[in-house]
Amino acid sequence: MDKLKKVLGGQDDGNADGSGILERVNQASTLGCGTRMKGFAVCFCLGAFCSILGTCLLWIPGFGLAVFAVLYTVGNIFSLASTMFLTGPCRQLRTMCAKERALATIIMLVCLALTLCAAFWWKNNGLALLFCVLQFLAFTWYGLSYIPFARDAVIKLCTICV
Repeated sequence: MDKLKKVLGGQDDGNADGSGILERVNQASTLGCGTRMKGFAVCFCLGAFCSILGTCLLWIPGFGLAVFAVLYTVGNIFSLASTMFLTGPCRQLRTMCAKERALATIIMLVCLALTLCAAFWWKNNGLALLFCVLQFLAFTWYGLSYIPFARDAVIKLCTICV
């Protein structure tokens, strides 16, 4: 029973087949609970700050829309990265690619890239704004997948309203 508690708690000393080295390296590189919470809070606050700052700068004539698109995208990247502190990068990537959220993840990541392309490469502010809206919708749909029955409730609400 103690062996099971150590394995589940991440405190296993390894075993004789050589996989103990990898486990020890993984343990040495993992963050403590307090550090994870601090990393999450800092990353999430940076994401919120970038998104809010981008929204405030949206109304600057001339270059405000491009700055908004870039800051909003960077804010979403920070917000997405903040959850990696809580679950770990490998587990986060596995859950992002799970069957129920794979489409939302793909759309969200493609819109993140296309927003930056529209802002910097194509210099098309209208397209950048469209991709920001699509980013928001995909990120919302992605986030709703973590709440049981939330997507079903949104779909039902939309069918009632139509």
